[in-house]
Amino acid sequence: MSCASCVGRVERVLAAVPGVDKVSVNLATEMARVESATPVDFAVLAQAIDKAGYQASLPIPERQAVAVAPSLIPAGGLAVVLAALFSLPLLLPMLLEFAGIHWMLDGRVQWLLATPVQFWLGARFYRAGWLAVRARSGNMDLLVALGTSAAYGLSIYQLLASHAMPHLYFEASAVVITLVLLGKWLEARAKRQTAAAIRALQTLRPESARVRRGDQDIDVAINDVRVDDIIVSRPGERIAADGVITEGASHVDEALITGESLPVARHAGERVTGGAINGEGLLLVRVTAVGAESTLARIIRLVEDAQAAKAPVQHLVDRVSAVFVPVVLVLALLTFAGWWLIGGDAEQAIINAVAVLVIACPCALGLATPAAIMAGTGVAARYGILIKDAEALELAHRITTVAFDKTGTLTEGQPSLTEIAAAPGTDEAQLLQLAAAVQRGSEHPLARAVQQAAGATTLLAADITALPGRGVAATVEGARLVLGSTRLMQEQGISLQALSSRAEALEQAGHTISWLADTSTHQLLGLLAFGDRIKPQARAAIEALHALNIHTVLLTGDNQGSANAVGQQLGVQRIVANMLPADKASTVAALKQSGQTTAMVGDGINDAPALAAADVGIAMSSGTDVAMHAAGITLMRGDPALVAAAISISRRSHNKIRQNLFWAFIYNLIGIPLAIAGLLNPMVAGAAMALSSVSVISNALLLRRWKPENQA
Repeated sequence: MSCASCVGRVERVLAAVPGVDKVSVNLATEMARVESATPVDFAVLAQAIDKAGYQASLPIPERQAVAVAPSLIPAGGLAVVLAALFSLPLLLPMLLEFAGIHWMLDGRVQWLLATPVQFWLGARFYRAGWLAVRARSGNMDLLVALGTSAAYGLSIYQLLASHAMPHLYFEASAVVITLVLLGKWLEARAKRQTAAAIRALQTLRPESARVRRGDQDIDVAINDVRVDDIIVSRPGERIAADGVITEGASHVDEALITGESLPVARHAGERVTGGAINGEGLLLVRVTAVGAESTLARIIRLVEDAQAAKAPVQHLVDRVSAVFVPVVLVLALLTFAGWWLIGGDAEQAIINAVAVLVIACPCALGLATPAAIMAGTGVAARYGILIKDAEALELAHRITTVAFDKTGTLTEGQPSLTEIAAAPGTDEAQLLQLAAAVQRGSEHPLARAVQQAAGATTLLAADITALPGRGVAATVEGARLVLGSTRLMQEQGISLQALSSRAEALEQAGHTISWLADTSTHQLLGLLAFGDRIKPQARAAIEALHALNIHTVLLTGDNQGSANAVGQQLGVQRIVANMLPADKASTVAALKQSGQTTAMVGDGINDAPALAAADVGIAMSSGTDVAMHAAGITLMRGDPALVAAAISISRRSHNKIRQNLFWAFIYNLIGIPLAIAGLLNPMVAGAAMALSSVSVISNALLLRRWKPENQA
């Protein structure tokens, strides 16, 4: 594909294939994303694309060698060099003219130099232009082919019809093709730079792994590694796959995956990510995910999806591009007719029409948005911010309110049991054992804190039932027990009078309270108080958002006292406590209805409804998969400061999109009228056309210099 018109044509033919629901074609990546409810054979899609004048293949892994049939037509830099060598002697007389030297090549020599450029090195324009005509469409290649052919044909006519030294335009046709080839080559190089983030991630994939089988360590291909294999990671090596350390301790460098600048300590029982670099220790790792399910593969897939997707503003550009080439062709015909009828000079009329055809460039329009999205999502991924789609990137720049979950988002999410208070008739040891039995098997942070404090318990629980946002119920030794929030106790009709003053004091100190009661006798058994440390970066994260004029809200299922203690310490502007998952979602929805563009930041299953309800959901990768699936942006490390960074790169990317679209439109709005007025030489038009695409991508590449504030 060469321009935005090509994108529109490929999308139309793919959308017409039976079974296809949605199509998105990206000029910068030269990839199409097709979605269908029922399976669609690739051969059918490829055939439709072929009829439109293009060829398609399935994406191939970066490292897989591909045999390419040799072409008789040079490509890339070689084509540019050859075209320049042929064109320079044609351009030389014009350059010497500025020095007062009047010299001209013989017309037949000019013809000999221009012909290989026109029909050999410029064959791609004829081929692509003809396919566009055959598909009843138009593209940039057709404009170049028509414009240069007109200049070349006029020169042939002048050469054959005139006996004196005729005015030839071979230099115009040859130099325009050379400049367009140069522009395309520079554009291709720049596009490869925008995809650098994907390539950097792909290079992290280890090719082999050392697997412990029995008493032996053997090297196997990475594709032969299976879940539950034990891999051996020596110091300095990349860890071959996602897993849990079973033996050893080391520091692990996860910079290219999480954006964390310093290696982090990892011990037995902790997770490590495939592709991270093992530091000084020997590690034995039990594999938990391989292939497409690995963290690295999912990151690459997310970045690829984001770069392939279209921002909402791109749909406007596509509509403009659909009519762009036909309009330019009509303007070129009107220019020719106008100059010929008014001035009576057919030669000048043709040259001005050629300038109109050459100056018009739908390439810059087609590249303006995807180039900025590719660069923006790529640099964000480098710092541990995964943007799932272009819509999230575009929406995030408008965010006015950010709502945070508390536990695991602003706090460490690893609470410890700080106090136990038993009600009359129950002792503390018994209370702890009963609470541990009720929460056996639960992965909730509070449950882990209870189990850690209780140690081994001999009590068995049956009929364990999770009560979302409230707590848990279970039958222990014939009694139906409930463990959870104050709201749960009120719903069950349990009186908290015996411990209410103690609970109030603990809540005021910022502790989270869970109550244990026997619903069969409606008897309160006691309370458990938990403390959770605030993340060191949390206050700076809230301040960074306030510096961006963004309102902050804390939404938590915890009690008001605990919520106030955290919220006030961090400077959060609004604090809402005692919330169920549905309450969080409805609060976010209410913020949206009040005209706020809202982001929700969370990490747990209970945050998923609110993440989905927000304009932009932001999930911590340290949380659950459910939260990440519901979010448009995933932060690869549990640092709340990345929220402001995600909004910052979104704003920068959106500004680049606006700048690129402005220059792409203004270039055509100024260039085409100048060409119609006869104020533009075709060679200058060709140079401007080539520069327009390169300048748009170069402007987008400036995003690669972005860094989060705390790393600037």
